[in-house]
Amino acid sequence: MISPSFSSFSLSKLSLSLSLQLYLFTASSSSSAAPPLHPTHRHQFPDLRFHSPYPKSGIRRVAMLAARSLFLLFLAAALLAGLEAAQQGIALSTKLIHRFSDEAKALRVGRNVTASVYWPEKRSLEYYSLLLDSDLQRQKMKLGPRYQFLFPVEGSNTVSLGNDFGWLHYTLIDVGTPHVSFLVAVDTGSDLLWVPCDCLQCAPLSARYYASLGQDLNAYSPSQSSSSKLLTCSHQLCELGSKCKSPTQQCPYSVDYYSENTSSSGLLVEDVLYFASNDDLGASNASVKAPVLMGCGMTQSGGYLDGIAPDGLMGLGPGKISVPSFLAKAGFIQDSFSLCFDEEDSGKIYFGDQGPHAQQSTPFLTSNGNYTTYIVGVDGCCIGGSCLKQTRFKALIDSGTSFTFLPEDVYEKTANEFHRQVNSTISTFEGYPWKYCYKSSSQDSPKIPSMKLLFAMNNSFMIHNPVFMVYGIQGLTGFCLAVQPADGDIGIIGLNFMTGYRMVFDRENLNLGWSRSKCEFLNREDEIIWAPGNPSGSANPLPTNQEQRIPGQHAVSPAVAGRAPLRPSAAPPSTRRASHLMQWLLPLLVLFVSPTL
Repeated sequence: MISPSFSSFSLSKLSLSLSLQLYLFTASSSSSAAPPLHPTHRHQFPDLRFHSPYPKSGIRRVAMLAARSLFLLFLAAALLAGLEAAQQGIALSTKLIHRFSDEAKALRVGRNVTASVYWPEKRSLEYYSLLLDSDLQRQKMKLGPRYQFLFPVEGSNTVSLGNDFGWLHYTLIDVGTPHVSFLVAVDTGSDLLWVPCDCLQCAPLSARYYASLGQDLNAYSPSQSSSSKLLTCSHQLCELGSKCKSPTQQCPYSVDYYSENTSSSGLLVEDVLYFASNDDLGASNASVKAPVLMGCGMTQSGGYLDGIAPDGLMGLGPGKISVPSFLAKAGFIQDSFSLCFDEEDSGKIYFGDQGPHAQQSTPFLTSNGNYTTYIVGVDGCCIGGSCLKQTRFKALIDSGTSFTFLPEDVYEKTANEFHRQVNSTISTFEGYPWKYCYKSSSQDSPKIPSMKLLFAMNNSFMIHNPVFMVYGIQGLTGFCLAVQPADGDIGIIGLNFMTGYRMVFDRENLNLGWSRSKCEFLNREDEIIWAPGNPSGSANPLPTNQEQRIPGQHAVSPAVAGRAPLRPSAAPPSTRRASHLMQWLLPLLVLFVSPTL
């Protein structure tokens, strides 16, 4: 189930424990007569008793004052440690499964399928070509919804590679009571969570239809969940209410995309969401459930029928109806999440993670005055020790894109400088689209120049590996610059640049953070601190009509649908945890600063 992780709070417990031990020792000393000095001590200090400027009670008073001072120091340390721990907050984690990872491969069914079509050899040219084809299709689509009947929440990328899963990352979630598991696609470019539900026209859910699936997928039904609540047309979030025949009618939703007649429609439902993760974080008896608004997707069309997200989609966008927004508004986490990807391209999501204090960061940029997607401003590019002029651009942070794309002019300058500094022979791999490829072998030691992105306030993002290695039957055969030209003025920082980093999407402070990581930073579960549920006092953390409506909303550019809150809707969990800590420590503070001895 859910994997909560928390660190640093044990320091405050240690400080408090030491303080209490000191208090007990001091109180005991003050309430009994001082023991006589050992004869040896009398011999060493013969004048101590007769020439001390303080009487016995004065000595005890000085000792008590010293003990109080030490206690206050421990108390301050405990408070600071607690505040530091509170700032980090709780993180709820679940594993991300890359479509071509070993985890996904383990789901396959033994059947006679052509490996070159369904499962390319990892790190082969075919492997990279399939990923690039997916990226290019993702960019070419007009991703904004054509009609937004309910709220501006969807701008989801859709990629179809035929009769198989076509998204880049998936994760397991549990919905309803009793819970039903779904293998949903993960998308930072959209907000709404929807799953197949009472299907009239959905993608096939049978494992027989998919080469990379070992069991049937599930469908959701509100009637089978005791925690499900259908929204009626009279509900404040039902913007089609005026078109309903009756106010008691169930509220419909419908989102029609420009791309390939792709759409999702059905009913709006409120239910509880859990997370299920087959990861290595260890078993936990704790479970977290939060009410979320979700789409009961009864009818899908276009790309959704081709198997790109047959079991639903979970949006992580900055809009108020995304899963991170609901978790934060319910008081379970801070309004932030992080993604961390290992060398195998799989990784984890940590909801509530705001990253370490030492991380670098840069602010998110607005689109048409709103924080509608995760866009940052890049001040320049550096290759080796050469920082290139006029390489400033805006970039979308998109974990669903395998490679990184730079605006055409920035790409040409960057690639030319890379080519100038590399010491290998340029080569072309016939039939494949990369321009800057080079011959190499296992015996060579090619000089591959480093690559770095510059951000405001002297922050920089060092690319862990700007190339991908190409392997053949005989081993390493070459490498290519893993960067492509973008069609427009906005670049895309893709998964290959994020590998080896803890990428923090801090929606509370509206910035992107990053720090080098092996993606094992939250595996320790020595201390778990749960935030109190629903701090706002509302029985329902769902957004109001005013929070959801955007007047005059039109179709938008790729992955730019939705609106992010400009400030938290409730006090952050860090503030509440610090408050609880003070409630424990202040009585002790009052006790020990009392003038009465």
